This record gives sequence, structure tokens and C-alpha cells, in this order.
Amino acid sequence: MKKPGIIYAFIDSQNVNLSIRELGWELDFRKFRRYLTDKYRVSKAFLFLGFLPQYQKMYDFLTDIGFILVFKDVVEYNANRERIIKGNCDAELVLQSMIEIDHYDACLVSTNDGDFACLVKYLYEQNKLRVVLAPSREKCSALLKKAAREKIQFMNDLRRKLERI
Repeated sequence: MKKPGIIYAFIDSQNVNLSIRELGWELDFRKFRRYLTDKYRVSKAFLFLGFLPQYQKMYDFLTDIGFILVFKDVVEYNANRERIIKGNCDAELVLQSMIEIDHYDACLVSTNDGDFACLVKYLYEQNKLRVVLAPSREKCSALLKKAAREKIQFMNDLRRKLERI
């Protein structure tokens, strides 16, 4: 039997990172991990991201500060003379949250992406959703807001707590 109050986090790294940058600041991942622990009692925080070998030091750092990294191989190609790197981790996040579902009492999902609305709706209906922590109130998908209902919070006002200085 599992212990009561176990909270996991599933974080769409690219979406969170880019959304925060669009707000004009940079996320400090150390502060973010601490915030997840202090505010939401997150015991395991899964961070989903594309894998590029040149970022190994960053991956080591993220692991050292307490994130569990789940990688997706990236595809690199040129389009209109621009180098494109694609590593969409949506399916990995959904799958991992379902693999782990019997190990947590509730979870936090961090993204603005409406593609996760079906997952959030399911977690809500199963009484497994603690909160959706969306990076941006303005850029958050209406589908995600609808699925999360009252269990959505936004990172817009967390700049002083989570900004990389």
C-alpha cells in the first residue's frame, strides 16, 4: 500500500522554458525544483526534454538538483535555410504519468500545451490531479484551462521566486 500524500510532477520542459522566456525572464531550475518541493510537496519531478549530446553538463546539473530526466531523441533538419531541432515529448509525458499513476496520490502537470487537456481531464476525473502549473496565463491553452478547472495556477506572478539572476 502506498503512503498518503505522494505528489509527482510531470514537466513539459521545452514548453515551460520557452513560455517563461516569452514573459521576459529565465527560469532558475534549482529554484523551481525547490519551489515544487516546498509548495506542492513534490517527491519526484519528471522533466521531459529532447536529447542533444552537447548539453550533457546541463543534464547532469538537472539530475543533481533532483529532476528525473526523460529524454526523446531529436530530429534535426533544415527548412528555409533555418536549422530546426524537433524533440516533442508529449507522448512520453503522457505515458510516464500513466506508468507512474499507481505510485502517486496526486500529480502536478506543468505546461501551457492544450495537447495535454485529455490527460489533465482524465487525472482530474480520477482525483489524481493536484494542479496544472501553467507558465503563462495569456498563452495557456483554453482546452487546458477547461480540463483543469479550478486546479490551474500560473507562473506569471512567480518571477521574483523563480527567476534566474
